[in-house]
Amino acid sequence: MMQTYQAEAREKWGKTDAYREFEAKTEGRSKQTWDALVKEMDDIMVEFSLCMKQGESPASSKAKSLVKKLQSHITEHYYLCTDEILPGLGQMYVADERFRNNIDKHAAGTAAFIREAIEGCCRK
Repeated sequence: MMQTYQAEAREKWGKTDAYREFEAKTEGRSKQTWDALVKEMDDIMVEFSLCMKQGESPASSKAKSLVKKLQSHITEHYYLCTDEILPGLGQMYVADERFRNNIDKHAAGTAAFIREAIEGCCRK
């Protein structure tokens, strides 16, 4: 399954600077490291779901803090996640059912909550 996702990503974004940076940062990573990073990302999604369940608005300071945490995680471990790139990820989290289902397993609507929080943070 992961090979399918990698091929899809390469086809869509393989010519971008971000994808080249992703390849450089991830080359030679062990399965243990990949698993730890996937868990970290999932933990961030859990935090978003809890924020939403606690009645926070996507525009709240808590939600904005989580957006910055998500952006920092991606930048540190994968590629420079700019304010121009991040809203596209938010859209993908909702539009692509694979992402939406994986994120919404924590609570229905979490993916949409994240997208709205991202849009609020990145709006210029």
